[in-house]
Amino acid sequence: MAAWLARRLAAAGVHYGWLMAGLTFLVMLATAAAMGLPGVLIVPLEQTMGWSAAAISGPLALRLLLYGLIGPFAAALLQRFGLRRVVFAALVLVIAGLSLAAMATRLWQIWLGWGVMVGLGTGMTAVVLGATVANRWFVARRGLVIGLLTASAATGQLLFLPFGAFIATHLGWRAAVLPAAVICAVAGALMFILGRDHPGELGLPAYGESVVETPRPALGNPARAALTTLGDASTSPTFWMLFFTFFVCGLSTNGLVQTHFIPLCHDFGLPEVTAASMLAVIGVFDFIGTVASGWLSDRFDCRFLLGWYYGLRGLSLLWLPSSTFSFYGLSLFAVFYGLDWVATVPPTVKLSGATFGRERAGMVFGWVFMAHQMGAAVAAYGGGLSRSLTASYLPAFYTAGIACLFAALAALTVKSRRVPAIA
Repeated sequence: MAAWLARRLAAAGVHYGWLMAGLTFLVMLATAAAMGLPGVLIVPLEQTMGWSAAAISGPLALRLLLYGLIGPFAAALLQRFGLRRVVFAALVLVIAGLSLAAMATRLWQIWLGWGVMVGLGTGMTAVVLGATVANRWFVARRGLVIGLLTASAATGQLLFLPFGAFIATHLGWRAAVLPAAVICAVAGALMFILGRDHPGELGLPAYGESVVETPRPALGNPARAALTTLGDASTSPTFWMLFFTFFVCGLSTNGLVQTHFIPLCHDFGLPEVTAASMLAVIGVFDFIGTVASGWLSDRFDCRFLLGWYYGLRGLSLLWLPSSTFSFYGLSLFAVFYGLDWVATVPPTVKLSGATFGRERAGMVFGWVFMAHQMGAAVAAYGGGLSRSLTASYLPAFYTAGIACLFAALAALTVKSRRVPAIA
């Protein structure tokens, strides 16, 4: 079917790579929806199951941590077993984890379902998947494709939240899991049927090239290569700047706001659906901000951009309690903060390539992305702990805002130097 469809698309002047980008967009959107869903279920779980916010935040923090830890090795799995098989297996794991969580009557089932299974499954279809598809299928327009796929991963975690909150409010939290499971099943089936690992399998060159390349089998031990790359990159101050700033990025985005924004608003009297709608607005402006950030990173010093992004994000988080949680105040926060949600990704990827070389940039970014999810895990658990101990989320939000200001200083002061390639 893929070969037949490739011929029909070629006759219409459309390269099959755009279909692959669309399939990958859908996969990353679906798994991002599964990743972000628990953010609307903390309050219903507290009310129906009697678990504390800290107890619920534990498995949610684990899913974020595993989502990042598998990042450096996801590329190895994609290289060894191919896109279709890895994506299909990952989505089966995500669906199984969602199903287990939906039937949970004990907290350990939430740990296993949402914490372990969803964390690992979504981690295999995260930013590394988008980078792999963009590099294999595109030479021209590669930056645009990476930007769009990155935006899909972040935006998907937010856009489905109002729908999930509506279902949780009217049909119960268990029913709210169903839409994410369905879209994961559809995305997995389409990728398995129509997806291909390389354009050479269809007799096509990559988009923007004229020569058809035969796919090469995986050589060596990819896991060992990932660890070797980490050892080499750790000698560069730029690596540690990216590692620290991306830790703060996770601390101040999906770990804190995505996970705890809805219960924070609930504490101030806002319904879950209204709060989830604000997160969806953040997701819309995030898409705009990420694409714009990719355009800016081609024209300005990426360290300067990161300094501005983290500084403005920190100020927005510090201002949030002053919004009085009115519709106007939260709308202003959603627009301002949303433009900066994952705007840090394009300059971080470009700095990785400029410092460590294109051949190692993906693996280095995998390790940097792990730091992002470590920060997200700290914020996911720390936010719940703050609410349990102090009856308020505000200490966690103030801490994240201050950390962003330190990240801005780190990005502006580091001196970049090129790390030589492995001999």
